[in-house]
Amino acid sequence: MSDSSKPVIGIIGGTGDLGSGLAKAWAAAGYKVVIGSRSRDKAVALAAELGEGIVGEDNVGAARLADVVVLAVPFASHDATIAEIKDVVQGKIVVDAAVPLVPPKVSTVQLPSAGSAAQIAQGLLGEGVRVVSAFHNVGAAKLHKGGRAECDVLVFSDDKEARNQIIELAGAVANRGVGGGVLANSAAAEALTSVLIWINRQYKVPGAGIAITGLEDANAA
Repeated sequence: MSDSSKPVIGIIGGTGDLGSGLAKAWAAAGYKVVIGSRSRDKAVALAAELGEGIVGEDNVGAARLADVVVLAVPFASHDATIAEIKDVVQGKIVVDAAVPLVPPKVSTVQLPSAGSAAQIAQGLLGEGVRVVSAFHNVGAAKLHKGGRAECDVLVFSDDKEARNQIIELAGAVANRGVGGGVLANSAAAEALTSVLIWINRQYKVPGAGIAITGLEDANAA
């Protein structure tokens, strides 16, 4: 059952593997989730399958209803999706989970000239949106399996308050969220996805993840 004191989370690209996995995990943790898709009917149908606490809308509707908006779309549709929701996310936190993979060489790091997908998002959305970068290195299969994903989530933003809010949300679906500094540092996590894809293939594992050691006595991100 969802908790009304918690933020409503809108997941743009919520019918994809990562988006639907995050939706299931947050709903299980008591959050109300709105999954968005270019097709509202597709989102509504999948929401019914995913279970209680999740509803479906088109992308703009999901972004409008949410307190926190998560972009879980392929990099190829990243900029167009941002343009679609830009007007309804002003004043909100937008979490960019997009990874700049360039097929067919997805196991080779190929960052954009702007530095990272998150920096592109901030430039397109403007200063009225607090962009946070996170969830690049979480295997969707881990989320769909149920329970919290056995990995840490690196979280980046130029806005410390927004970063800390998403660190808390990450801790609801994975081992923990770990602050990684300013938005420009997102390039490290976005690049790491290609490394993890290579590791998955080389070692024949379904979803290698990361763990940050030495934080046992830390008091703050």
